[in-house]
Amino acid sequence: MKIIQTILLLLVSFTNPICHAGDWPQILGPYRNGHAAGETLAASWPSGGPEVKWQRPVGSGFAGLAVSQNTAVLFHRVGDQETVEALNAETGEVLWKQTAPVSYRGTFNPNDGPIAVPLIHNNQIYTFGIAGRLQCLDLKNGKVIWSRDTHKEFQVGEGYFGVGSTPIIVDDKLLVNVGGKRKHAGVVAFSLDRGFTQWQAMQDDASYSSPTSAFLHGRYYAIFITRLHLAGLDPKNGNVLFQFPFGKRGPTVNGADPVVVGNHVFATSSYGVGGFWGQIEQIGTREIWRSEKPMASQYTTPIEYDGKLIGIDGRQDIGTARLICFDPETRKVKWEENNFGYATLLEADNKLIIMKTDGTLVLAEASLETYKELASEQIFNSTTRALPALSNGLLYVRDGKTLKCLKLGADAPATPEKTTTN
Repeated sequence: MKIIQTILLLLVSFTNPICHAGDWPQILGPYRNGHAAGETLAASWPSGGPEVKWQRPVGSGFAGLAVSQNTAVLFHRVGDQETVEALNAETGEVLWKQTAPVSYRGTFNPNDGPIAVPLIHNNQIYTFGIAGRLQCLDLKNGKVIWSRDTHKEFQVGEGYFGVGSTPIIVDDKLLVNVGGKRKHAGVVAFSLDRGFTQWQAMQDDASYSSPTSAFLHGRYYAIFITRLHLAGLDPKNGNVLFQFPFGKRGPTVNGADPVVVGNHVFATSSYGVGGFWGQIEQIGTREIWRSEKPMASQYTTPIEYDGKLIGIDGRQDIGTARLICFDPETRKVKWEENNFGYATLLEADNKLIIMKTDGTLVLAEASLETYKELASEQIFNSTTRALPALSNGLLYVRDGKTLKCLKLGADAPATPEKTTTN
């Protein structure tokens, strides 16, 4: 299993930002698949839960943090300002702050703050605000290098909840789920250094799913879920390499990210859409199955573990949600925890870190055989939607008012003193 994971991580790393050890520089971590690299976690927590290293108030928004080179980047809204803050990852000390005015008001949901996780690459930060402001900042001092008003330039509507898709870097381009259907700019590529438009493709609205990437058959694929499609694009020029219908018209959204498993891709959504399993072939890509069983997740991206998928089936707002592990080839459920509640997941050190939307943090074994909970603690007493970030044994979690830095890493064992024999 370790060998398979290593191969997959190496393939994914070809098209993702260069990371330092312990970094969590983008949505779902260094490889954009929910797996942490080189982390060693404690197998249990002390009474009262994990140690709180520091905490601080935050503004509105559901954007999780990104962490690189001991700098944690917080993206939130304070008053009428979309605010990016660089924090010392170990102490929470503010290193710099950059703000930009925003007038967005939530309609279907009262949230008016950013949803997309910041992206850190080569000492630059890329953020995508809730009203479509795309910008590049200097990681060291917060200076604005460039910015684009994508909603205005590409004639994008507000959508149900504003912008919620984190951009990705592939082939030295910033690829963004813009949603400029009227301008044939569903997906747009921007240059990293100046923010110039490189290409634009697809007549689609945006989704709340963040893209991923893969290196298969000797080429790069940028894999997007838009409002109504699952598509693979050539990052060099925007040519659509494959495309399948995915999603439904009406009051629905696509929120979970696509998951690459070998040369296969899995997508999931709720609202009567369900799951999709396809094979990416050198010439064409074929659909293998689509069904609401076993997984139809509202916005949680499942974790691939030794070829199987672990994630949430259900919705946060209606009905019940279960935690399941299943084989995407056969659709057979390996194990399930019914009435588990809605949650987001990460994996590190063969353990699952599960942040439930009711504010409960859970540590469990990453297993294909059974569900085994190792620890659980109520961290927040409010709805918690933001994705956690794990860096150097520290977990960064936030609800709508507070950001906490929790110690999850195992302390290194003491080195025994050397003895000499006379």
